[in-house]
Amino acid sequence: MYTHVIFDLDGTLLNTIDDLADAGNHICRAHGWPVHTVDEFKHMVGNGIPKLVERFAPAGTDGETLAQVLAEFSAWYDAHKEDKTAPYPGIPELLAALKGQGVRLAVLSNKAHALAGPVVEHYFPGIFDAVQGALPDAPVKPDPTLLCALMERLGAKPETTLFVGDSDVDVLTGKNGGLAVAGVLWGFRDRRELEGAGADHVIGKPEQMLALMEE
Repeated sequence: MYTHVIFDLDGTLLNTIDDLADAGNHICRAHGWPVHTVDEFKHMVGNGIPKLVERFAPAGTDGETLAQVLAEFSAWYDAHKEDKTAPYPGIPELLAALKGQGVRLAVLSNKAHALAGPVVEHYFPGIFDAVQGALPDAPVKPDPTLLCALMERLGAKPETTLFVGDSDVDVLTGKNGGLAVAGVLWGFRDRRELEGAGADHVIGKPEQMLALMEE
């Protein structure tokens, strides 16, 4: 039985892709670069905002320009991160049910920590025991460094903690931390990617997670 559940944020709890794509394409247009479809952005996200910027910028963009664009993107996205973003259907109900069962809940995201905390509190006030975003001096997922630190803060044990995410990055993060992982199909990636990365479970609806809690 799981006593703790750690969720990815983008593509798992919140559908953030339209705001991310809008911000990225705003920057692309400002620099005269080609824009990208939302589906293309779904395969660019997951490894943190610096990597996202590197991926939507034209190949060969120099480091100084990437650093400038990162600052521009971060400022624009921070101002527009709630324009279209919303919880996936069934997520608020799932979180309420888990909370009612006494499960401790946390978020681990590759979104910058300064953005992740306010976003989570805006959409899910009072629900999560801890939120950890990306830090400048720590490796991002799938490295387990921040996961392990988060679990220590929560007093969570690997054998009773479930990691939940929508991408291979999330599956590998959980596995690198010694956790069971549930991959979700309502996010940005597909079953092939999740199973290929080694997900223990793949679920198509949030309510299906409740059955996993007893395993």
